[in-house]
Amino acid sequence: MASLNVYSVLVVLFLTCGAVMATKENDQINKENNCETKMGFPCVLEAFTSIFKTGSISNKCCGELFVLGKVCHSALVKRTLENPLFKYVSPATIIAQSIQTWNNCLALIDSPSPSA
Repeated sequence: MASLNVYSVLVVLFLTCGAVMATKENDQINKENNCETKMGFPCVLEAFTSIFKTGSISNKCCGELFVLGKVCHSALVKRTLENPLFKYVSPATIIAQSIQTWNNCLALIDSPSPSA
């Protein structure tokens, strides 16, 4: 249960942190595209886990990630990395994981669903 609370805190930080620390570019992208409201909380958790931890993302959440869009996805990841809580993570590793998550979703979305 404690890990769920930790994930919840991290996801809230993922969505809301860094207002002061975030670069103007990422803030501008988030505001212009209304990035922080395009994904439901359960899918934000899945995406966050697949990028910052080890996990996978469901087809449903891949769909929400695509609604979010690549520009918002990248801006939110970069903004999260600007938070002091993430000063010990490798930005290059996280950005690579972010790209991998996006590409995995692209493969899921582009693949035809099996017929019954």
